[in-house]
Amino acid sequence: MTFQPESDLTEQEARERVDSAIADNDVVLFMKGNELMPQCGYSQKALELISAHRDDYETVDVLKALPEYRAALEDHSGWETIPQTFVDGEFVGGSDVLAELDERGELETELSP
Repeated sequence: MTFQPESDLTEQEARERVDSAIADNDVVLFMKGNELMPQCGYSQKALELISAHRDDYETVDVLKALPEYRAALEDHSGWETIPQTFVDGEFVGGSDVLAELDERGELETELSP
């Protein structure tokens, strides 16, 4: 049996927060943890890649309502894994996609306003 913490959000509230974050920000990273304390290596890597090319971006910590955020994000991206990055309302990918774009020299352009 695994511990399942009680969620702080309903599924509808998580959907509204996801919709709003994607609509209101040029670049948004849905991650485990926050900028000061990423809670997984993939989230930390995505954060490092984005911050290397942009100073202004939004992060959303999904840990307090992980199942609800996963469901809401999957509606936008077709992915259920975290982290997820959106630029100008479009899903770009997780840390692996960001790393590939960076290796090809395309990440800065992808993240540009």
